[in-house]
Amino acid sequence: MDEPEYAEAYAELETEFALAREMIEARARAGLTQDELASRMDTSRTVIARLESGRSLPSTRTLKRFAAATGSRLAISFVPASKKARKERTAKGAASA
Repeated sequence: MDEPEYAEAYAELETEFALAREMIEARARAGLTQDELASRMDTSRTVIARLESGRSLPSTRTLKRFAAATGSRLAISFVPASKKARKERTAKGAASA
């Protein structure tokens, strides 16, 4: 990612991509297809595909249902940002003030 704007756009979506990756891995560990998972969650395969695409952030309620359907436990944590990320956020805040 040589272009700064692309790198920034990707970084802004990093959380969504990481969550999607975790959801796909949980479904795979459970040995479920998208159709089987949808049936367990009483929803459609299209909804599961959307959840796994990383294009949206699901609600905590949906994440709990997903965890239960895959035999997983939902764990949410806050991890300190890197020093570089904190400096960038501080610089952006100062620039918009």
